[in-house]
Amino acid sequence: MSLDRRGFLRLSGMLALSTAVSGCVEHGRLIGTIASSLAPPLHFLEGEPALSTDDHALLCRLTFGPSLDDRRRMAAIGRLAWIEEQLAPESLDDAATDVRLSAYASLRMSASDLIDLSDKLFDEQDRQTVPSELRQATLLRRVISRRQLYERTVEFWTDHFSISVDKGDCCYLKTVDDREVIRRHAFGRFSDLLSASAHSPAMLVYLDNQANRRGAPNENYARELMELHTLGIDGGYSQSDVQELARCLTGWTVKDHFWRGQFRFDGGQHDVGVKRFLGRTLGPQGKEEGELVLGLLAEHPSTARHLARKLARRFIRDDPPVDLVERTARTFNASRGDLRQTLRTVLLDGQGARGPKIKRPLDFVLSCLRQLQVRVQDTRSLLDPLARMGHLPFSWPTPDGFPDTAEPWMTTLIPRWQFAASLARGELAGLRVPIDDLLDAGSGLPGALRLTAGMLFGSSSPSAVSDQMSRALGESGVREEHEALQLAVAAWLGSEAFQWH
Repeated sequence: MSLDRRGFLRLSGMLALSTAVSGCVEHGRLIGTIASSLAPPLHFLEGEPALSTDDHALLCRLTFGPSLDDRRRMAAIGRLAWIEEQLAPESLDDAATDVRLSAYASLRMSASDLIDLSDKLFDEQDRQTVPSELRQATLLRRVISRRQLYERTVEFWTDHFSISVDKGDCCYLKTVDDREVIRRHAFGRFSDLLSASAHSPAMLVYLDNQANRRGAPNENYARELMELHTLGIDGGYSQSDVQELARCLTGWTVKDHFWRGQFRFDGGQHDVGVKRFLGRTLGPQGKEEGELVLGLLAEHPSTARHLARKLARRFIRDDPPVDLVERTARTFNASRGDLRQTLRTVLLDGQGARGPKIKRPLDFVLSCLRQLQVRVQDTRSLLDPLARMGHLPFSWPTPDGFPDTAEPWMTTLIPRWQFAASLARGELAGLRVPIDDLLDAGSGLPGALRLTAGMLFGSSSPSAVSDQMSRALGESGVREEHEALQLAVAAWLGSEAFQWH
């Protein structure tokens, strides 16, 4: 829904309170947490164990918004143990998430079954059923799963091996790619993840390798395989390497009759000539040529540096320190591409270097839900707001994935305000902010404001901020406590402080 003029002006005025939350932080900078300027440290919620400012900031970065359970767990076992626990997601019971996901039948279907399902649907709107279910399930996982770092890592590799469901048969093939490529190998070895992606019909269709044939090679996938997936644009390859890699991958295609939507190597379409790739001469070996070059790319020093830089940019800061990137690359090489060990180096060695990162729209939306303990019955009402913000999952039109730095997302402020207001006012179907529960727990509006500030910013609201919010609410003309708390929630969600983590 859209804000009416009165509601927009009221919310705009309330958003001025972000200066009270962020203190004297200069415009546009991260407020790591608002508690950083407070002494002594405050509890993040009345009656809960204390959580340090830095621990709260870490949770904001490694989860899709710290829930009360996340905070309690870190307070109980400490930062390092929490990271190690999250790095072993198989040790975390996530049965409740599995039960909720069972409602999405398409998640478990094969490519051929998904194609058959799509063939039974006649109009374009119905053909969106499969990708819509994948999006809903993805959002649900990120909101309710206990395996938050795993879901964060899945998000990273989804962006790295980006595929848009809006291109041809990817509308159903991406569901299989998500299950069998990204989610299966996110904490495995990079060589296995790269190989799985190269054999993925979704990737082959998205980057046109199904049309890569002897005598008429299509270079699209070969180029992105080196530029985006492995070596990086400055990784030391030439246009000749792109051409030779494309020749190695001729005949890597997708079945289109029996067992439709599955990988197939068509030897009749493979270029059997000698190739010269990255300084090596490759004799005719059929499908093995492709397997060999994938191994070369996975183990190349430029790949280690490219991946280390991207991981550090995602989890630490937009401009990661060179020494952290080098240490991470060394771990990647020494472990033969073990992604769990590589991520551990990023997270542990990068603690002191963590810096400002804006919340991408999806991060913003999910942190609103998780930190406010929103009751999530259905995630479909999130799809339109995310589309308006330019961050609808699996919809980025180019293979470089959704941007991972601040600048591209600076124009999404108005739709963020809109979402904050709609969520707070209970206008989004299937989502309910526990406004009345907060008022009950706080024994009225002043206490509810303190509790809400604690949930959103990691500390109880200091009296100056609480008093200013109460004053502003009074000046706004709002008298009823339920409406007042809704307005305060919308203002805090829309504040500058909440746009960063």
